[in-house]
Amino acid sequence: MDTKGHLVVLGYGDVGKSIVNELSEGPFRFVVVDSDEKVFENVEFEHLVGNGADEEILVTAGVKSASFVFVALNDDTNVIFATLISRGLNPGATIVARANSVKSIDKIYKAGADYVGSLSIVAGQMLAKMSANCIGKACRIDEDIMLYEGIEIEKHHIEKGSFLDNKSIEDLDLEKDIGCTVIGIERGGLVTININKQTVLRAGDTIAVGGSSKQISEFKEKYLD
Repeated sequence: MDTKGHLVVLGYGDVGKSIVNELSEGPFRFVVVDSDEKVFENVEFEHLVGNGADEEILVTAGVKSASFVFVALNDDTNVIFATLISRGLNPGATIVARANSVKSIDKIYKAGADYVGSLSIVAGQMLAKMSANCIGKACRIDEDIMLYEGIEIEKHHIEKGSFLDNKSIEDLDLEKDIGCTVIGIERGGLVTININKQTVLRAGDTIAVGGSSKQISEFKEKYLD
């Protein structure tokens, strides 16, 4: 296939689909790789069925001559290998990778990525944007921020007297109890995504909670309704 200067998208989950939707709006030539042939039913763009972390597949997709490589795989081990192999095949390509876990960001950069995006970073950015938009005016806070690879992120305000007030992340243990996670906090105009078990929630905080739609609903029912 003639793919010189094209773009390669590794992974056609929700993140990969979002990338393709954007690319489809422009004059870009791209090839999408995914191991599940079913995801390519009824699509018209150029694609390849195979493991995006396999060197032979990457060569076939034309990574050696690609201008951009988007790594949107669901497993960080595969993301690291795909990034490492892509960088070896094409030292001049721009590689943008998705980190499923914040802990993997440094490893993905070391593997050769130029840019790495993660759920927590995106949540922090969205909280910062939300805070700026709410300064000096009332804003609706109980709303969906975004959908990221099957994970819904909603922001909620903690009112005075709420069960969440003065509770630490360890006290709540949301991951074990429900499965969702507090991934960002806006407090006094400042946003943080550096959250650990000792982090204490306070009345007045606006929190970003990430999880499946079912988990988010259970969280709201149990702690907010």
